Amino acid sequence: MFQSELSSFRRRLIVARQSGDLYFASLLDRKTIASAFGEATGILDSARIYTTAVTLWVFLSQVLSVDHGCVSAVAKLIHYRCARGLGRCSSKTGMYCIARDKLDESAMHRLVTKVGQDIDDQAPDDWLWLGHRVVTGDGTTITMADTPENQAEYPQQRGQAVGCGFPIMRVVVLFALSTGVVLETAMGKYRGKLTAEVSLFREVDQIIQEDDVFLADRAYSSWFDMARLMSRGAHVVVRKHQLRKSDFRTGIRYGQDDHTIHLDKPSRPDWMSDREYAEYPDFITIREIKIRVDNQGFRTREIIVHTSLLDDRDYSKDDISALFRRRWQAELHLRSLKTIMQMDHLRCKRPHRVRNELRAHMLAYNLIRQVMCDAAMSGKLQPWQVSFKGTMSTLVELLPTLNVISNVDELCEVLFQSCRRQIVGNRPDRYEPRVLKRRAKGYKLMQKPRRDYKPGEA
Repeated sequence: MFQSELSSFRRRLIVARQSGDLYFASLLDRKTIASAFGEATGILDSARIYTTAVTLWVFLSQVLSVDHGCVSAVAKLIHYRCARGLGRCSSKTGMYCIARDKLDESAMHRLVTKVGQDIDDQAPDDWLWLGHRVVTGDGTTITMADTPENQAEYPQQRGQAVGCGFPIMRVVVLFALSTGVVLETAMGKYRGKLTAEVSLFREVDQIIQEDDVFLADRAYSSWFDMARLMSRGAHVVVRKHQLRKSDFRTGIRYGQDDHTIHLDKPSRPDWMSDREYAEYPDFITIREIKIRVDNQGFRTREIIVHTSLLDDRDYSKDDISALFRRRWQAELHLRSLKTIMQMDHLRCKRPHRVRNELRAHMLAYNLIRQVMCDAAMSGKLQPWQVSFKGTMSTLVELLPTLNVISNVDELCEVLFQSCRRQIVGNRPDRYEPRVLKRRAKGYKLMQKPRRDYKPGEA
């Protein structure tokens, strides 16, 4: 538990110093890596320098660096080895890239989910919502290097000419609301059959189990998705689907703009088999609540929420409203991944390397969340009150000093105090229009591959 005498970060820090491991071992130790990789560690563990653990630690330093370059990552390894008297390794990046290429995809995925689940399992009860674990999800897209291999697996938009766009991957991420960690993720093409956000969600929604609450926007509010989660004992709090009509004069009324209704089973969709369709009930009982959002200077907005939490005594209208207003945190977590950690455009030139690069970002994200949770617990705060960017910047600068500071408690206290001072504002119901303030450069858009342009033509 985070309440224990030694925090998770502090324990790993002590073990890393005793074993002489690379300083990133204080975030991710050998035991955790071996547990996730299993037999897959044999591919690299016979290497002289780039074992599975070292390769992962260098990979983490790469995704957390400013330029995300292999040269700086290898340079950090050289600096560490020289400081420890181990002898320098080659400054060429070839061996590191070969080792990174051999990282097993399934093992990398297990490592991300294992680290996230372990962090969330240690969360104290007062971080839960009315005793429930809340899982929130959202989708996004990322681009990658424009290579034939990437284009073949993740094609660009149809309207773009060949050589003028970037391959696009669609990603759905499930976060734990209490700690903010990544619990599960699914990747797919941007376009094509069964590549929509909700289709990817169905691949990983098994992580939402009995007594969990799934919090999401209307993209995940289809009848079948709600019924599937409810059938396993999970609860849903989602925004009402835009095609459903509401009449608060019907159903069982709990109060103003709060009632329960029956939603009949729709017709069978094309992607569903007859057998699977027959397993769904004829109707589901849903509680419908209208939330009024008042922002100073703006007109009042009304949002209708559908939930399976029917007991209005245990789950009041205000409780449901306050929970749904925290759905925005999923957007903030994605912003942390894509903008702060620069995951919006990945550099690898082959699809399996791109997928592992994305997983490395999510692994580093979860490890930063671990430190945020430790810092929040030591200061009697909630993790969402601690700045992700502030923690990441502090952590990246302080980690290399592990070799020169002898007092572990002093280092941890300095780290946690620095993180706790970076407090984020409490801004519920914020409205973020998708507009840009900075004007774009006055360059023409690319209409053909760069190699086909002649001098002075553009």
